[in-house]
Amino acid sequence: MDSKIQSKEKNKSVYVRYIKKRAGLVWKDMKRHKVSYLFMLPYCLLFTVFILAPALVSMGLSFTYFNVLESPKFVGWQNYVNLFFADEVFLTAIKNTFLFAIITGPIGYFMALFIAWMINDIKNKKIRAFMTLLFYAPTISGQAYIVWKYIFSSDAYGFANGWLMKLGLTYQANLWFEDQRFIVPILIIVVLWMSMGTGFLSFIAGLQNVDQSLYEAGYMDGIRNRFQELWYITLPAMKPQLMFGAVMTITSSFAIHDQLAALAGFPSVNYAAHTVVSHLVDYGSIRFEMGYASAIATLLFIVMVLSNKVIQALLRKVGQ
Repeated sequence: MDSKIQSKEKNKSVYVRYIKKRAGLVWKDMKRHKVSYLFMLPYCLLFTVFILAPALVSMGLSFTYFNVLESPKFVGWQNYVNLFFADEVFLTAIKNTFLFAIITGPIGYFMALFIAWMINDIKNKKIRAFMTLLFYAPTISGQAYIVWKYIFSSDAYGFANGWLMKLGLTYQANLWFEDQRFIVPILIIVVLWMSMGTGFLSFIAGLQNVDQSLYEAGYMDGIRNRFQELWYITLPAMKPQLMFGAVMTITSSFAIHDQLAALAGFPSVNYAAHTVVSHLVDYGSIRFEMGYASAIATLLFIVMVLSNKVIQALLRKVGQ
């Protein structure tokens, strides 16, 4: 027993010395590059105050009952137990969230990459800039998805109903956003239409910054077509942009709510367009059950982090 205790004490002592050594090296590095750290300080403060601290507070509140008016009361894992075993709407929200994420995430990501690749081949700079703006416009417009409300209006004056009735394919107006069969397909189209976001711009930037000499060397080494060029040269050369685009795509696909609520209503028919973020908004902004809402936010955060790790691991294999 004495030998085991001595061994533990020795390991602890070694660990403490290692920590002190690392802290000393970090402190020396900070003093050596103090100007750089001073420039980083404003961002670090803002990140800590408005992102890191609220995230940690939210994780803490997820173990409490907190209705804003009263002090938080510790309830342990009760919020998480209720989410999975007593909240049927949350299970529906999980299904809808993963449905939107699995369909719109990968399709939107590869669609943005392919369109960026095609635009990058345009030689005329003005036309290239116009095409970039054209595809990016739905994202920067903010409320651009509202046009789909008029296209799929549930009366005979809606564009979709009007054309279907004119062509004789239907004889009465379809209730697009009041019928559960139509809600999800239409919303998937809308989300894909708005998927040319920041990731799309990063792809454009990455493609334009690829060293042209790599293509010449590639053709000398045996590359014979554009797709080999894309796989072996272009994509490996723009891995940082691919990573950034993946992070943005995952974040946006799991955080879908505003456009769904504006088009399908909140709540939607039979919760057909109810996502995890919709559930979070419901409990956090309407019912003010902050402990329960914090549990939802924590689970969503964990899923996003794990998804990002998986996607980054896959992207590291590109071009290998």
